[in-house]
Amino acid sequence: MSEDGGSDEEATFDAIMEKFADSPSQQAVIRLLLERGFSVNDEGRVVSGGIEIPNTGIAREVDVDRRVVDATTDAILDDDQLRRIFQNISAIPSLMDLAPVLDLSALAITVRDAEESGIVATVTGAIADRGLSIRQTISEDPEFTDQPKLYVITDGTIPGDLLTEIRDMPFVHKIELR
Repeated sequence: MSEDGGSDEEATFDAIMEKFADSPSQQAVIRLLLERGFSVNDEGRVVSGGIEIPNTGIAREVDVDRRVVDATTDAILDDDQLRRIFQNISAIPSLMDLAPVLDLSALAITVRDAEESGIVATVTGAIADRGLSIRQTISEDPEFTDQPKLYVITDGTIPGDLLTEIRDMPFVHKIELR
């Protein structure tokens, strides 16, 4: 769903996880930080924006000891590449759960091959051709999940024939209207 135009020096998810290959517990912490868009500040504290997330809460969420979170944030700060990543990551608010409350439509599309180019453009083009305003699109990274999805939130109702058109696109495995 995205194209990788980066250099070989850029860290991929696999490269980040490889740095913690000897500790599945630390890998669980890393995965949570990446999935939630949590940063690590200069003091080694996990933050979302300027709000500190207690290490005990992080530990509880991934079922590890708090000291594992401490060791993970220390390792991040000790590695220049990881420090750059985790001090610059940020979360993006999603309208997915708010869609019903705000009278929006939310479409979740599971694709066959998330590495294929043009998926987002094809889906959003079909929606725009119907005159629907797209409020948000979110594509899950195929390195973070086994079945990445493209989420599209629109103003108004998505007509049934458009759902059928999207379902019949060759890269679509499954669609859900939420």
